[in-house]
Amino acid sequence: MTDLPGAVLFACSYNAVRSPMAEGLLKQIVGNHVFVDSVGVQHADQPDPFMVSVMEEIGIDMSRHRPKTFDDLEDEAESYDLVVTLSPQAQHRAVELTRYAAIEVEFWMTYDPTGIEGSREVMLDSYRQVREHLRLRIAERFPVRPISSV
Repeated sequence: MTDLPGAVLFACSYNAVRSPMAEGLLKQIVGNHVFVDSVGVQHADQPDPFMVSVMEEIGIDMSRHRPKTFDDLEDEAESYDLVVTLSPQAQHRAVELTRYAAIEVEFWMTYDPTGIEGSREVMLDSYRQVREHLRLRIAERFPVRPISSV
C-alpha cells in the first residue's frame, strides 16, 4: 500500500451513520496499514441500526461501534494526517483543528439518510445509497496499490 496517509479520521454530525460507514469501508480496504477512526460533532447513544444492517450486507460488522465526539479525542486529534468530513457541522469543527495542528481536511458532502420516511425497505435503500456513495469516494481517494518489490 503506497501513498496512503498514516491516520484518517471520518467525521459527521453524530457518528452513528455516515462516519462509521466510511470508517468500516476504509478499514476493509486498508486493514491495519492505516489507522482509521470516526467521530461526530454531537453525541449519539448508539450506532444507527439501519447503518449496522446495510454494512452487514457487505460483510462489515459495525454492531460494536460506539459513537464518540471530537471532544472524546482530547489531544489525539493532532495525530491524524487527514480528516474527511461528511457534513457541514463536521467540516466547521474539523477546520478548527487546523488552527493548532497540521491536518489536511477534505469535505465530502454526504446525504444524511436518517430523514427518509417509509417502509423498512425504502429506508434501507436510502442507507445503501449512502454506503455506495462512500464506497466510491473512498475508492477514488484511497487507491490501494500493492507495494512494489525492488
